[in-house]
Amino acid sequence: NIIITLLLTTDCVRRQRVTMRPTAVTKYGSVPLSRRRRRQACTTRLARQACESQHVDSSPSLEQLKDEQNIDMEKSGLKYLPEETQLRILGNKKSNKFEKIKAKKCGSTMWDEVEDLAKMLRKGDVAWEDLNLDDVDIRMKWAGLFHRAKRTPGKFMMRLKVPNGVLDANQLRSLAACIEPYGEDGCGDVTTRANIQLRGIPLDDADRVIETLRDVGLSSLMSGMDNIRNITGSPIAGIDPEELIDSRPLVQELNDVVTNHGKGNAALTNLPRKINVGISTSRDDFAHCHINDVGLKAVVGPDGQVGFNVELGGYFSIKRNTMSIPGDTFITPDQVTPYCIALMKVFRDHGERLDRQKARLMWLVEAIGVTEFRKMIAQRMGLEDLPGEVHVTYDTEFQRRDIVGIHPQKQKGKYWIGACIPAGRLVAKDFVDLANVCEKYGDGTVRVSVEQNVVIPNVDESDIPALQSEEIFKKFEIMPGNLMRGLVSCTGAQFCGLALIETKNRAMKIIQELEETLEIPSLVRIHWTGCPNSCGQAQVGDVGLMGAPAKKDGKAVEGVRIFLGGEIGENPKLATEFEKAIP
Repeated sequence: NIIITLLLTTDCVRRQRVTMRPTAVTKYGSVPLSRRRRRQACTTRLARQACESQHVDSSPSLEQLKDEQNIDMEKSGLKYLPEETQLRILGNKKSNKFEKIKAKKCGSTMWDEVEDLAKMLRKGDVAWEDLNLDDVDIRMKWAGLFHRAKRTPGKFMMRLKVPNGVLDANQLRSLAACIEPYGEDGCGDVTTRANIQLRGIPLDDADRVIETLRDVGLSSLMSGMDNIRNITGSPIAGIDPEELIDSRPLVQELNDVVTNHGKGNAALTNLPRKINVGISTSRDDFAHCHINDVGLKAVVGPDGQVGFNVELGGYFSIKRNTMSIPGDTFITPDQVTPYCIALMKVFRDHGERLDRQKARLMWLVEAIGVTEFRKMIAQRMGLEDLPGEVHVTYDTEFQRRDIVGIHPQKQKGKYWIGACIPAGRLVAKDFVDLANVCEKYGDGTVRVSVEQNVVIPNVDESDIPALQSEEIFKKFEIMPGNLMRGLVSCTGAQFCGLALIETKNRAMKIIQELEETLEIPSLVRIHWTGCPNSCGQAQVGDVGLMGAPAKKDGKAVEGVRIFLGGEIGENPKLATEFEKAIP
């Protein structure tokens, strides 16, 4: 009936003599329609009327779309999404390639497959050339494995989950065991999320590395792509004389729920984009809440109890760099995990799925509005609403502390020792040496920081001289210069295919030259990042250097953009660009 109506309508339009030309209202005013446009408009209108009169939906149903696109819901990343979100992804031809890849096969499938693939490669049952490229280059990131195809083909970087940056001696030795077989190709990095990345791993050895880590309670699952990334807290949690609350149990509980105790949680693994969460427990904001998608900043509430003000939307990318905004929400410590899980589900179900450059949390918050966003999360928590932000003032002027050096803890007679890891780079022996030192002088643990340094807690005052004489602290200085102690660097072009410049080695060389020729009276934080994604957080530093194309004597050379004036802590601000394309 619809087809007959369309044919008759088209024939009628062809024969009809129109005495007055219809017009269309456009942004340029009323414009006369051509005969062809009139026929198209009439055909479309009558077809719509015919469909409506017979109650026929002209768009394909969700089930039709799944059939057309061969979607297996047991393997698909759509499995835990509401039908409306599934329809947005499958029903729009403009869906980005990552959403299509996730819809076809969820990255969580690699949690089991990667170990099987490693064994098959090792036995020769499958060749590297036979592997699915989407699995190798994209889906394996859900298992924490990142193929470094451009710089080190066939080798992978493995990113872990280290909640609050806490590692014990056994874990440190296991990290060494993971990379030691790879010689110069094997190394580790402390990241700007107080996390660990291991390098040089061939896929046919991935199962050994995964098992080695699993045996000591470490996991790499859900550490890449569209997941909640490593949750940061204070590197001096539980020992800080100025903290309002210990961030460690809060971070650990949230991580356990999100990752199902390191086993993977498929219901929370298909977000529109990644989410970074930081928990700050003092005015210093050691977690850098202002550049996290979700920042929880400890304050004393109106009843005298400690809770958290929520900040939302901070992130860096090629398209946009923005600080977080007040979330006008106050939550109690026991609401931290329920709040974050509810937020992730709201983001999962309502976030942008078409334009990947507009899919971070800030875009959703701006589209919905802070108040409505808070209410949506509250309703997911089974509440009508959540309290608004608690406004606080302080009697003393803020001065951010540097954790590097020797500092008294709140526990009498105990000290934490902060050591500088230049550019965050370690080799296998460094992990072993840190394990030995923290067992010998501390409580058998270390904490790594977002500034890529390390803290050894709970050292007796009487043991400090002996600790300082250990060989490892000739490399990782406890009292470094004021430039080296503030150095932060991303991976750079040595391993990362996105980087436009080499960063770590160049940064350390320049810092050494500057400290040999200049007397720097106080800490200067210099951040290096290889590309505009800003993993090295150039906009956070007193000085930021970002890889960029440049020209010298008319020829293309490596260059940097220079940023100045970033501030962190209680009153943060992003650095502003000072120079472009400096060779």
